[in-house]
Amino acid sequence: MAQSRALPVGRGLFFIAFAAASWGVGGFVAAILYRHSDLGPIAVTFWRYLGGLALLAALRPLRKPEGERGWRAGRRWMVVNGLGMALYQTTYYVAIDLAGVAVATVVTLGSGPILITIGARLFLGERLGRAGLATIGVSLVGLVLLVTQGGGTGRHPLLGIAVALLSAAGYAAVTLLNRATKDDAFDSALGGFAVGIVALLPLALLEGPVPAREGLAGTVGLLAFLGAVPTALAYAMFFTGLTAVRATTASVVALVEPLAAVALGVLVLHEPLTPLSATGALLLLSAVAALATAERGPDGPDGPDDRRGRTTAVTANAAAATGPQAHRFEDSGREGARRR
Repeated sequence: MAQSRALPVGRGLFFIAFAAASWGVGGFVAAILYRHSDLGPIAVTFWRYLGGLALLAALRPLRKPEGERGWRAGRRWMVVNGLGMALYQTTYYVAIDLAGVAVATVVTLGSGPILITIGARLFLGERLGRAGLATIGVSLVGLVLLVTQGGGTGRHPLLGIAVALLSAAGYAAVTLLNRATKDDAFDSALGGFAVGIVALLPLALLEGPVPAREGLAGTVGLLAFLGAVPTALAYAMFFTGLTAVRATTASVVALVEPLAAVALGVLVLHEPLTPLSATGALLLLSAVAALATAERGPDGPDGPDDRRGRTTAVTANAAAATGPQAHRFEDSGREGARRR
């Protein structure tokens, strides 16, 4: 299924924001599962990918057929995409266990936009300008203020930071790959889940994939929700949004994820919202709004300024698709996907 680049930028931004908010809710649900189901982070990721795969596989025959070219083309990146998805999801939860929620979140989600900005400039020819870079800086300050107030560290903070950087690199690789390719977003998510399941199965068996019998019905319900909303729906929408939104902008908009998690903590668990956390939330929201406005302006992905800046890169990528140089970006993608 060949992907269309005709998605409006505004809708793409909404898709990415919705996906990020869903991931924030997913982290909240996963934390409940860790406490009450005897399942670890690898097993939870395995089950959510299996649920996402089952749902997307059931829905795929209902989609309008557009030929088989896109599905065959997607196989080039399927393995890299799936390994990257499995790597960054699992290592993020491991980093939380080693370094604590605050440190893992700041390192993973904070370094993600930086890595994506560098990769997007080198491989995709995307330009942000000084104002865009300053906005990213504001968003990172907001992220630090949002999640570190009152947060403690885990058992092995230095090791946890290293694992969090690995998670960020995998997240950056997956984002750049799906922004660069023209494969169908639905099939990219479907293939990614399939490869991720195969990669995670041996580790899930070692960790223990069977939940506790007590409260089994509730565990199954939470796993079903994880597979449907923060996994199948969120990834399909995120990859679709990347067809219209620049990779760097998408990485900043995705910082809605910790905002959603903090909001759930305040509204559901009645956690206090400190002045620093509130300031961080406002900074994050202002950064997201600023980049979203710039994305829809003349310097956005469909604007004349950005098109001029990307002409050379796009032409080179099209020529490399049929020549030996195609392996350069593919090799870079594999290297990146080994890291988040």
